[in-house]
Amino acid sequence: MMKYLQKLGRSLMLPVAVLPAAAILMGIGYWIDPQGWGGGSPIAAFLIKAGGAIIDNMAILFAVGVALGMSKDKDGSAALSGLVGYLTVTTLLATNTVAMLQGVDPTEVNAAFGKIENQFIGIISGIIASIMYNRFSNVQLPDALAFFSGKRLVPILTSAAMLVASLVLLFVWPVIYSGLVSFGKGILDLGAVGAGLYGFFNRLLIPTGLHHALNSVFWFDVAGINDINNFLSGAGEKGITGRYQAGFFPVMMFGLPAAALAMYHTAKTTRKKQAASLLMAAAFAAFFTGVTEPLEFAFMFLAPALYVVHAALTGISLFVAATFHWTAGFAFSAGFVDYFLSLRNPIANQPWMLIVQGLVVAVIYYVLFRFLIVKFNLKTPGREDEEAVETTTQADGKTRFANMAAQIYEGLGGDENVTSVDNCVTRLRLEVKDMEKVDQQKIKATGVPGINIVGKNSIQVIVGTNVQFVADEVNKIRKEK
Repeated sequence: MMKYLQKLGRSLMLPVAVLPAAAILMGIGYWIDPQGWGGGSPIAAFLIKAGGAIIDNMAILFAVGVALGMSKDKDGSAALSGLVGYLTVTTLLATNTVAMLQGVDPTEVNAAFGKIENQFIGIISGIIASIMYNRFSNVQLPDALAFFSGKRLVPILTSAAMLVASLVLLFVWPVIYSGLVSFGKGILDLGAVGAGLYGFFNRLLIPTGLHHALNSVFWFDVAGINDINNFLSGAGEKGITGRYQAGFFPVMMFGLPAAALAMYHTAKTTRKKQAASLLMAAAFAAFFTGVTEPLEFAFMFLAPALYVVHAALTGISLFVAATFHWTAGFAFSAGFVDYFLSLRNPIANQPWMLIVQGLVVAVIYYVLFRFLIVKFNLKTPGREDEEAVETTTQADGKTRFANMAAQIYEGLGGDENVTSVDNCVTRLRLEVKDMEKVDQQKIKATGVPGINIVGKNSIQVIVGTNVQFVADEVNKIRKEK
């Protein structure tokens, strides 16, 4: 089950990666016309609406992305089937359609059906489409129907499956929706404390990849909170909208880079150079883009207790920002790019205070991390037990990625052991026949932030934001042999 959920999380990375485009477009638009929201400038209106085209249709992107990512060979017909499935269910369960099915006035239809076009339904549509593709894409029909065989059959069967799913959702969706709304309202009623609890569990779930499920409740329009879109569109309350985002900025822009500095300063003298190459690059990624996985995976398995401290500090940061109503928002993640673009958003409330908070958070992270690492001799990067491991000499550009890929692939056991290679935004995700044949030390010698064994035959190699280049080189090696 965990393996399946992690694969789902990886599939969501494709549509989620589109969000930076929306952030740039809408952010520049709001910067040009912060008061009129495009009403006072055609250029601003153009940019804001262009960004809204992405944000407002995330459910469709989820349906397509999940169907593509969960299909066995990432074929385009799976993506088309995801779209077909989504259009089927959202049309059948639209308020006016449900009113006709139930024989009532549209005003009497449960409010849940007014929110049927959401990311949850998009994910369900994508999952069903991928199941149809994996099961029926190779089916051969009789000659008279041969045109509809194979991949052409998948969208047809997906639409049929969504008819059944729509019938089930007709009764189940109002219950699910009500439960999500109740959960969201429960957190909302807790105010700043609720924001803090969300921040804590958000980080705590990062190793499993299940944080996306939690995020969808607070960031998107699944339970009526919709914090990201409401912030970007200004459709909320100043000082309140953005509370589930603002507290991440001090952590990602200041806290984690300070933690990286503490880990570098406590690294063994002979390992400082190696630790610096990993930690400083990961720290910059966290500060500039808000992509924190390369840095978090660098210590979450080496020093899990330290990672729990990081999760707690994140929760405290969200609590503090929410308490003082300091807000800023993002479309991708809480890095400098999104922070800068949100400064002129009229609904942002005292966003400069997040910088002040960030400086305090940086001191806390540095002091606490350094103290805990030294006090308990935690094995953070550069402090691991000395072993007979030589670091791979890395060249520039393609040669560096090729060398890294070759050594990683060899450490995994090569063709005899590797059965599947895939990647998400920061990790290589691989399937192997025998985990005992994996040489973790050889893989770590390439300088990767970490390794995560997620099942009997599943292993993840944390590479960072350049993972696509390494994955391409690994796949080249597999094709050549």
